[in-house]
Amino acid sequence: MNRIVASIMCGDPLNLAAELNDLEAAGIDWLHCDVMDGKFVNNLAMAPYVLEPIIKINRFTTDIHLACLNPDQYIDMFAPLSPDYLTFHIETTSDPMRLIEHIHHFGVKAGIAISPSTPLQAIVPYLDFVELVLVMTVNPGFAGQAFQRNVLDKLVQLNLELSKRENKPLIEVDGNIYSETVKEISRIGADLYVVGTSALFNQKPGTYRKKTMELENILTKRR
Repeated sequence: MNRIVASIMCGDPLNLAAELNDLEAAGIDWLHCDVMDGKFVNNLAMAPYVLEPIIKINRFTTDIHLACLNPDQYIDMFAPLSPDYLTFHIETTSDPMRLIEHIHHFGVKAGIAISPSTPLQAIVPYLDFVELVLVMTVNPGFAGQAFQRNVLDKLVQLNLELSKRENKPLIEVDGNIYSETVKEISRIGADLYVVGTSALFNQKPGTYRKKTMELENILTKRR
């Protein structure tokens, strides 16, 4: 799978319905929804009342990323909305297996996220139990950060780990994803490329469709 995923947090909050229509017209069918608590990261984003109508329209695959401490609390808030995927950070819990089971209890697919400075080994014991692995290529919290190149080695290791296993969670990358970083990552292997201000929601000329096609063409050449 090679999918361009729109980070809806980076869209125009005053015109969210129009943004969704434009993204759909551009061929994007997957949304990445960041939830931030102001504690795990120094930012706040996306309450349940914002995401509920987006999920209910059922036009996109929805992937909620909990950049939050106390993930149990937020699982109870967001899993009942029935997103397709709900992802927590390995850095926020001493019992990842319990969180995975908590998410699955709601009939939602579980994801595990890892920040750039965290060794891959932290998530290896849980790769057989999740449906998605989110590899952050910047520190979570704010758009516009520099891509952390050390994460490329982590992606190599992750692909090697998954090649040994029957369970094949999707690999998602998030953080300063644009044409050049897509080229580098696609040589290694990922399934989902989360795009925000670097590639999509910016003032550079071109429609969402044109910007999306540029990235899709890179991925097509790498197949």
